[in-house]
Amino acid sequence: MNAAESSYQITSRTDTFRIYELVESSTDSRVQICPERGGIVIGCQLNGKELLYLDRATFLDPKSNIRGGIPVLFPICGQLVGGEYEWEGVTSKMRNHGVSRTEVWEVAEQNKDGEASLTVVQRSDETTLAAYPFEFELRFTYRLKNGNLTIDQSYRNLSDRPMPVQAGFHPYFATGEGKKLTYRSDATKLLDYNDNQVKPFDGTFDLSGKVESSALLDAKTPSIAFPLADKGTITLDYSEAFNKVVLWSVQGKPFICVEPWTALNEALNTKEGLIMVAPGEALELDLNISFAKR
Repeated sequence: MNAAESSYQITSRTDTFRIYELVESSTDSRVQICPERGGIVIGCQLNGKELLYLDRATFLDPKSNIRGGIPVLFPICGQLVGGEYEWEGVTSKMRNHGVSRTEVWEVAEQNKDGEASLTVVQRSDETTLAAYPFEFELRFTYRLKNGNLTIDQSYRNLSDRPMPVQAGFHPYFATGEGKKLTYRSDATKLLDYNDNQVKPFDGTFDLSGKVESSALLDAKTPSIAFPLADKGTITLDYSEAFNKVVLWSVQGKPFICVEPWTALNEALNTKEGLIMVAPGEALELDLNISFAKR
């Protein structure tokens, strides 16, 4: 075993649920994943700094939606008016952010050769089909290497007709109490869901006093960066399909959510921005998270 291989470890422990930890000792980085709670990342320490906020009470309560970590959003991001949508003449109900974040995912593969990675899988079942009438398989690989976390995603359509997909992530970054941040993005416009107005975006945005989120609309570069309190800079790089980035927070809570989405809220109802995956095909996406200290 060479030095590079020996720096990678994968361990697991039980904290009400089984948690897997990816470790890269050479960069003092570690990532915790809980397949049983929607395949969620609940901790992400990169280059010695923990990036994520987590409300442990919501994590430990299986009936609660987890407030924190990196929830997986599929097949919708956001909400549906009345919790309903119509597709092919049939009206169905779906909870906020879709069916994946509340389901149990299976561990399919672990790897410590040149990286620390964990592959988890979610497949459609009776519960998901009641809300989303498509058979599917989601396969995510969480890779820790060189102090970066990369999430490789495959959204495979196992149905006999095109499958509508709006995919995304909902990372809670522990940026502290300050809600006015400067973001490195080439977006020039945002949609403020607090008043449903499109406004100019000059890189700095203040979420103070806002209840609803805002979405960056027109970025050309699939990347965004922002400060983590006074500790350094977080950068998200992602597939071009993630052409919207949603910003959200809660007053009095020390986090900012910076969320790559493939379409705006209500996409299943508006039919705008949906990605249609052909039968037997898969949508392949990726998201990379990095951190540079000051």
